[in-house]
Amino acid sequence: MIIDIHTHQKKYSANLGEPLDISLPLREGKNNPNCYWADPVRFETIESGNFIGSVARGGPVNHQKITITPHGNGTHTECYGHISPDGISVTQALNQYHHVAELISVEPVKISTGDFIITREMIAEKISHEVQALIIRTLPNSTDKRLRQYSGTNPPYLAEDAAAFVADRGIQHLVLDLPSVDKEVDGGRLAAHKAFWKFPHSIRTGCTITELAYIDNAIADGLYLLNLQITSLELDASPSKPVLYKLKEVL
Repeated sequence: MIIDIHTHQKKYSANLGEPLDISLPLREGKNNPNCYWADPVRFETIESGNFIGSVARGGPVNHQKITITPHGNGTHTECYGHISPDGISVTQALNQYHHVAELISVEPVKISTGDFIITREMIAEKISHEVQALIIRTLPNSTDKRLRQYSGTNPPYLAEDAAAFVADRGIQHLVLDLPSVDKEVDGGRLAAHKAFWKFPHSIRTGCTITELAYIDNAIADGLYLLNLQITSLELDASPSKPVLYKLKEVL
């Protein structure tokens, strides 16, 4: 199925039959990426009386309880409720699911503290379109990101002025392959989160951050249609499934 998209006086086409999934699947146990000291994902079979929710164990159907920590167990999308006391949920904040997006690749640089950061200059140099969403792939982009255990490793993060630059460009949805836009342990400053959402004085209420995505090297930098799928949870964050469709300009 081919669709046409009109934006900023330009026309693009996308083939909905060629999705590029940049989410990470959730599996039972430790075979997932993990951050912020979250417990591993748990799948538990429901049992009640003679009922066993496992076909393999003789039950009529598979029926399981899942225990996850959205911020720590894989690809997730969060709203400003992550840093606000007002109880806003990602389901309330996200009400548009298709966005024109640009994918860029950057290599975080080491600063004097020993941290690795994504700078404003890196993003400004790479981004070249007016888009609703920005997807950042960090380099090097090894496949071990799929299962990386980030807790206690001080992963790369976004500089505060880089997050502010993204917000000032009007980008509503930020997707990246890191566990957080902020330093793992920053004393509660959350500078990049606050800069992106312009929190607390001019909150961008409909904007989201998606973390722990994985963008395969086979997916080239450029323009895409982003379909940002979440679970309808009344929480500040939800496991999510960002899917890309390559955009081609129609002349």
